[in-house]
Amino acid sequence: MDKITFMGAGSTVFAKNVIGDSMLTDSLKEFEFALYDIDPQRLEESFIMVNSLNRVLNDGKAKITKHLGVENRKEALRGAKFIINAIQVGGYDPCTITDFEIPNKYGLRQTIADTLGIGGIFRALRTIPVLEDFAKDIEEVCPDAWFLNYTNPMGMLTGYMQRYTGVKTIGLCHSVQVCSELHLLSRLGIEYKKPITENIVGINHMAWLLELKDADGRDLYPEVRKRVAEILDDKDTQFTDLVRYEYIRRFGYYCTESSWHNAEYNNFFIKSKYPELIDRYKLKLDAYIDTCKHHIMKWNEDRAKYLSDNITHTKTHEYAANIMNSIITNTPYTIGGNVINNGVIPNLPAEACVEVPCLVNSHGIQPCQQEPLPPQLAAMNILNINVQLLTIDAAATRKKERIYQAAMMDPHTSAELSIDDIVSMCDDLIEAHGSWLPKFN
Repeated sequence: MDKITFMGAGSTVFAKNVIGDSMLTDSLKEFEFALYDIDPQRLEESFIMVNSLNRVLNDGKAKITKHLGVENRKEALRGAKFIINAIQVGGYDPCTITDFEIPNKYGLRQTIADTLGIGGIFRALRTIPVLEDFAKDIEEVCPDAWFLNYTNPMGMLTGYMQRYTGVKTIGLCHSVQVCSELHLLSRLGIEYKKPITENIVGINHMAWLLELKDADGRDLYPEVRKRVAEILDDKDTQFTDLVRYEYIRRFGYYCTESSWHNAEYNNFFIKSKYPELIDRYKLKLDAYIDTCKHHIMKWNEDRAKYLSDNITHTKTHEYAANIMNSIITNTPYTIGGNVINNGVIPNLPAEACVEVPCLVNSHGIQPCQQEPLPPQLAAMNILNINVQLLTIDAAATRKKERIYQAAMMDPHTSAELSIDDIVSMCDDLIEAHGSWLPKFN
């Protein structure tokens, strides 16, 4: 019996999406699903939920196992063909709170803090050592497995795994699938004939929608740009995706992740000297803190539904099940995946982790060669890549100066704080994280 291991299986809602999709996929129905977590209660809840899915959706064809704690991690991984990674090291409390509270004391405000900026840097630094341990176990007990990473910061974690381990890794994000139709065209009310043709190229959370045509070959961007200009000129607009609309106006193209995310990936929108920009662009500072609180409250309300015997599931837009099916059955499938660049995007650094169209089949996952990005888009990506590469180097070398340098090169952090304050803030974050971080020299 082939095996799929889910690392961080206590993420019950996401585990339902991926495993439920797998149980609705013929080639995966009879796999073993090994659930791994370090939280006994969350693991047990997911175990109950997945067993219910197996009965309701799958006539009990799958085998479900659970593995608690580091001492059982190798057994969870042993013989796996695929590994889904959805861990969050340090959780909401204490680590996410720390990522916001200490920068706030220095006057550095954030919205999400999970991908870039000072929050993204420290999330990567506490997560990469855990992925190092995962990689050692994988190389020993399931060396041919594919590691499907869903954990943020995507570019830093996936980039580390692909450059510093021997594990076959692909980084996957939800934002690619919903970018063009759900987030852009439907919100703008643009009518079009399906299916669309799109090309999304760049880096995770800032991959650019370079091409957008309907089934008749009509370029939809002229109408998009017209409507976006009207929205941005309306001071009373009710639209909220205004950072990405500003990208279209100033740089010519839309990108994959939300405006709340992208507001902190540059030095344009969150500025203590211009506090009115928060309202103008309908941003929410500390948004991820509120999101985490909402998710905790929602889980407490919905727990009984997920643990019931009559749980249902409808196939989602997540890539994982289709990727696994494609590799097993040699059915061609195209995704937006995160891979090491190595010239795929000619005007981005070779060692950068980029998000590009990839072809999946029985040979694995192959990125598709791209033309150079328009120079203004490459410049925006490189601002983020600088931080990602320095953070990865900090994790690999355990050099504290690399942490400082990553923070100094972050466009939002460096626009708000002095060098001395950046260093001091990093030191405070290192101290506050305590044993959640390895020792840096």
